[in-house]
Amino acid sequence: LIPSSVIYDEYIPSNSNVNRMVDADNKPTAKHDEVQSDPPLPQRKISVLEDIKRSPKVAGYSLALTSGIILYGYDLAIVSNVSSMPEFQHDFGRKLGGQLIIPSLWLGLWNVANPIGGIFGAIFGGYVQDRFGRRSSLAVASIISAIGVAIAYVSNLPGGIDGRRAVFFVAKLVQGYAVNMLTCTIQTYMSEVLSPTLRGPILAFFPLFTLLGQLVGSIVVFTSLKEKGPGGYLKCFISQWPFSALPLLVSIILPESPTWLVRKDRMEAARKSQRRLDSARVDSEAAIEKLCSSIRHEDEQAQNHPASYLECFRGNNLRRTMIVLFANLIPQLFGLTLMSKSSYFLQIVGMGATNSLLFLEVGIALGLVANILSMWTLSRFNRVPLIMVGLAITTLLWTGMGILGCFQGVVTIWWSAVTMMLVITVCGATAWPASYAVGAEASALRLRAKSQGLGWVMNGLSNGVFGLVLPYIFNPDQGNLRAKTGFVYTGLCLLGLVGTWYVVPEMKDRTPIEIDRMFEMHLPARKFKAQTFDDENAGTSPKSRSATPV
Repeated sequence: LIPSSVIYDEYIPSNSNVNRMVDADNKPTAKHDEVQSDPPLPQRKISVLEDIKRSPKVAGYSLALTSGIILYGYDLAIVSNVSSMPEFQHDFGRKLGGQLIIPSLWLGLWNVANPIGGIFGAIFGGYVQDRFGRRSSLAVASIISAIGVAIAYVSNLPGGIDGRRAVFFVAKLVQGYAVNMLTCTIQTYMSEVLSPTLRGPILAFFPLFTLLGQLVGSIVVFTSLKEKGPGGYLKCFISQWPFSALPLLVSIILPESPTWLVRKDRMEAARKSQRRLDSARVDSEAAIEKLCSSIRHEDEQAQNHPASYLECFRGNNLRRTMIVLFANLIPQLFGLTLMSKSSYFLQIVGMGATNSLLFLEVGIALGLVANILSMWTLSRFNRVPLIMVGLAITTLLWTGMGILGCFQGVVTIWWSAVTMMLVITVCGATAWPASYAVGAEASALRLRAKSQGLGWVMNGLSNGVFGLVLPYIFNPDQGNLRAKTGFVYTGLCLLGLVGTWYVVPEMKDRTPIEIDRMFEMHLPARKFKAQTFDDENAGTSPKSRSATPV
């Protein structure tokens, strides 16, 4: 077996270190002096590939969980781009100046239905995760998703057009509920079982497989574009069923999270689950001991208050929750909601339906390449610089689109398409995946399910607000800004830059207990990176040492 100090001391210092260092009065013990006279050698940093070789099962189970992320992206593509299909516009839209459009009111309601459902799904998902476990939450979300698909499939049956629009609204509401419950659970599970080295690269699966799902969905929409009658868009709806079933199958084979089992005092089940996650080279018993140590520490700091949503807004947890919420807001600030509706938006700017869908697919393909690159950037660069660089470049791109939007012509149409492809490429390698890593790292272990639920509530709420407001900004029957919408996102990206600098601390390669300690020390965000802990004082009280000056 590989010694636990090599692998698991990366995660959480053992309780024995704490006992060696301080007595009950926080005074050094004689044994502590012996330790200080012979400090441990610095440990070699483990690479991503080495960590995958040591924990291949964890990487494999994380890969299996991406089926739920693919469903999230696929659903985004279907519900966002089906409105660009002429047959769907014929059955659900109206004519304006000889052109079929979806009325701004209903387009806004459909856009907001998915996020509103997602808010309730994330809250309920956090409860189900803590009450019944991560696997149960996955299974329930998968079943609800299948129900949402069935409702969408029959949305064209009512005779009145408002009835059809209302049924489609309900379908999007239910599907949003299921998908956010699913993604919230997946992010919680991954953040609990992944080592600090793997956390960033594998959490980059979220944007990567979201875009993969969007690519598959957009291809389905494109191939169904010219079909006559409702069969084309109904095929798009029904094609979601296999993606809804995959997470249910994964929940059957997935080991339950050891963190949840330990918190439920099911120690034998936790050991069994940990052994299923670990390879033969890893000391699973040591991992469980260190997990128990971390949970005991968090419980002591929380004075044994129950893990609740209210607890997320008490004391140090308030700051950590605000970071999680802000991290989930970042994709909306750089324009993800607008880009998910890029096909319809480009048609409003002046591009034909076929070309708009082709540009959507090219943009998604570029984003996929960028997300694959992000698995390297997240392991190589710190989180905050990645977010800052991505938002800074995106600010310039949106400004350029807004300026060209002040003029009429083919150049404006094509530059709008190029801008959206460049934005998804830049942010796909920087700000987007980094925001998932920050959101997963900031919360305490005992509140992780609840914090991730709140994060996805913010994601759904912001997505809903943008989805409702955007049609009133760019649609010709309302604001009619068209390409000048770029100016709106210039301001939002600047807001994101300021917020990232002052709010988001650097947590790359930090263990859960190190992150706990730095929040307990009330370090400013920009001092997290410089704070150091040696192996022997990583577990001491923050009151017994001062922050490293910057």
